[in-house]
Amino acid sequence: MADTTNFRNGFTMLLDGELMSIVEFQHVKPGKGTAFVRTRLKNVRTGAVLERTFRSGDKVEDVRIEKREMQYLYAESDLYYFMDLQSFEQIGIAEDVIGRSAKLLKENEHAYVLIALDKPIGVELPNFVSLVVTHTEPGVKGDTATGATKPATVETGATVLVPLFVNRGDVLKIDTRTFEYVERIY
Repeated sequence: MADTTNFRNGFTMLLDGELMSIVEFQHVKPGKGTAFVRTRLKNVRTGAVLERTFRSGDKVEDVRIEKREMQYLYAESDLYYFMDLQSFEQIGIAEDVIGRSAKLLKENEHAYVLIALDKPIGVELPNFVSLVVTHTEPGVKGDTATGATKPATVETGATVLVPLFVNRGDVLKIDTRTFEYVERIY
């Protein structure tokens, strides 16, 4: 158990049966009455943000989140299988736990699996991944002055907007946080 003196940004707790992480907090000591802590909490599973006020000294159940480096192996129906690099244990993680970044997972690549209460609660990919373009329409010559973009499908099946000069077979660097094209590698 922890109390309000342990609050800091990123602190994770179990609140009303849900894992919540502190996004922002403020300790308030009014001139009259008891002190309190005003917080903005983010639901780890859904991403919803809510505000909650705690009296100074309130107890909460803190939760440790473990970040394990694992290798992505393969997908089967809506489960994505990862292997722990230390114990070689394999676990299946549902697509809704991984979120939209599941579309950028490439077999045999490493990712960080977030584990709380012995259950996977999320997957963090590296900030950038390199993927090969499998399909895109050819760009029109001379139409590059406007900074126009076109959709391109990469080897994992994700669709990314790219500049007109990108062709099929090019290797792209893609930002996993924003799903945006960064650069053409070769």
